[in-house]
Formats: sequence, structure tokens, C-alpha cells
Amino acid sequence: MKLISVNVGLPLKVKFGNEIVITGIFKNPVYKRINLKKLNLEGDRQADLSVHGGQDKAVYSYPSEYYGFWKKEFPDISFNWGMFGENLTTEDLFESKVNIGDTFQIGSSQVVATQPRMPCYKLGVKFGRMDIIKKFLESGKSGIYFKVIKEGEIGVDDPIRLIKKDNNNVTIKQIVDLVTKDKENTILMEKIVKVKDLPQGWKHYFLEKLSQLKK
Repeated sequence: MKLISVNVGLPLKVKFGNEIVITGIFKNPVYKRINLKKLNLEGDRQADLSVHGGQDKAVYSYPSEYYGFWKKEFPDISFNWGMFGENLTTEDLFESKVNIGDTFQIGSSQVVATQPRMPCYKLGVKFGRMDIIKKFLESGKSGIYFKVIKEGEIGVDDPIRLIKKDNNNVTIKQIVDLVTKDKENTILMEKIVKVKDLPQGWKHYFLEKLSQLKK
């Protein structure tokens, strides 16, 4: 596992239909080592902190291997690293292999996997078409959010080294599956809500779902 690209960007005003949208989804690669802080990367910011950013979404990764799939889906769109708003474009780091709570060393920093990315309309703003939101969710290719437990420097070609595997064995992909297709799996939901590093928003969501399903 390693870093293919490190991408940052500051919020921009973008015309979308008849509105002006402020978004931080436009990221560009950087080619020097930069600091990874508790809340974001050096030179990177989120626009709407009510749904983006925060400690549990400090840095977002997306597999480079998925780009081929999306190029076939949207052949008329030009794809560059950072296209999905990811800070880290990665190699061999997939939702199906990563547990919530897994700890990784990247450069001199350490991060913990917390949750998948659920797409909002700003992904549609980036792509210039709103059907990407439904396709992104249905694809299961969500990418991974991390919280930073040790600040440090990172850069392109840094290895991503697993240093602690969470023993609850609940993967990032399983959260996506519960939202998209495995919506009544109460056994998995009961397991997920016990995972220490699952963010409170997700715990509340699954506890509500459990309450509804058990009525």
C-alpha cells in the first residue's frame, strides 16, 4: 500500500445552475512533503463544516484503481488525481480490506479509519452532472475517511503501513452495504454500533434503524 498522489484545495465559489456554491471539493496534487494536522492537510480546507471535515473526517482517501472504472462510466470527462475530492489517492487500500478502527502509518503521521464517504450534491457540482451521486453510492466505491492520531509529514510514494488491526472486523464496505443493499441486517448493525472508533453520527443512525426494524 502506498500514496500515489497528495491533493489539497481551498474552498472556491463555483457557479452551479443559477446559484453560486462554495465548495472545497476541487483538489490539486502537490509534489512536496506537507504536514498532516488533526483537522486537515496543510493547504487544504473544507467549505461546509457541518457535513465535511472535523476530526473523524480529517483526511479522505480514494483508490487509484477505481479511476479506470469511472473513466469507462464517463468517457467524456477528463480525470486527474483528486477528482473525487480525495486528499490521498492510494494504491491497494480498499474499503473491503480496511476495518473501522484500523491504524495506519503514513510518512511520520498515524491515522485511524473511521467511515466511508457518502456523496453529497457537491460531487455533482464537480462532475457537472448529478447522476454521479447515485452511481457513486451504488458502485460501493466510497473511499475512506480517517482521523489523525499523530500529526506528521506525508508525501507521494510514502508507504501506507498497517500498524494495528481493529479486532471487531467491521469493514468500511459493510457500512456502505448497510446503507445501499443490506438494509435489514440487524445482526451486523448491532455489531457495528459497538465499534469504538465508529463516529457518533453513524452510531445514532444505526441505533435508530435498529429501533425501527425491531418494532
